[in-house]
Amino acid sequence: MGIHYKLEAFEGPLDLLLHLIDQAEVDIYDIPITVITEQYLDYIHSMQELDLEPTSEFLVMAATLLLIKSKMLLPKPPVIDLELEDMEEELDPRAELVEKLIEYKKYKDIAEHLRDKELARSLIYSKEPMDLTPFVPEIAENPVKGLHVADLMVAFQKALKKAVNRTSVAKIRRDEISVKDRIHEVIGLLEEQAEHKLLFSKLIEEDGTREQLVVSFLAILELMKMKKVRCYQHRLFEDIVIELRVGDYRDGSSTDEISY
Repeated sequence: MGIHYKLEAFEGPLDLLLHLIDQAEVDIYDIPITVITEQYLDYIHSMQELDLEPTSEFLVMAATLLLIKSKMLLPKPPVIDLELEDMEEELDPRAELVEKLIEYKKYKDIAEHLRDKELARSLIYSKEPMDLTPFVPEIAENPVKGLHVADLMVAFQKALKKAVNRTSVAKIRRDEISVKDRIHEVIGLLEEQAEHKLLFSKLIEEDGTREQLVVSFLAILELMKMKKVRCYQHRLFEDIVIELRVGDYRDGSSTDEISY
């Protein structure tokens, strides 16, 4: 495995060539191969004088430059055909080297750009994202969203009609249930039963009011006081059973004394 030397600011032969070309201020597509080769060899010699063994990459590039230089020094045959002249321009010995230099320079510029980005990013401190939902202002929903002016006009007309109807006055009369009448109703219901028994819950209708419940309870108490019925439970908290005392229930006090 070869050892990679970093010599001054040059990380390889292509990096050194780019430096020499920039220093000479020449066009990369028209490299003065003789001048660049001499400068490159001078750099290799300076490395040897400093007891630094050039790597194989630098030596290979030196040989390549000498080969290109020798090809450039060879005399060219006279050109007769214009097409052959174009072919000779395309077969420039420097073409392959120029292509490598351009490719290397492109990646070098990209690397420097990424290095600058890395440096800039390293100066920024970041933290985990926070839940900012509590700080978002609540926007009240529009109550008339999706409605048109025609819909609002129809609603306004309905409101006006209701306002007219509110002026009419109606008298409401509450139907009061007397305990005396309820006593007769309860006795009638008990007499209709086969065993003259009835559950207290059966006396109250599903849609019965609170007044009906209270009046029914008072009627049962009065019937028990008059000894016309007896009430009991089979178990604690079960429904109350109301039983008519057959035979002697007429011997109790009369309901004429009840005035409510």
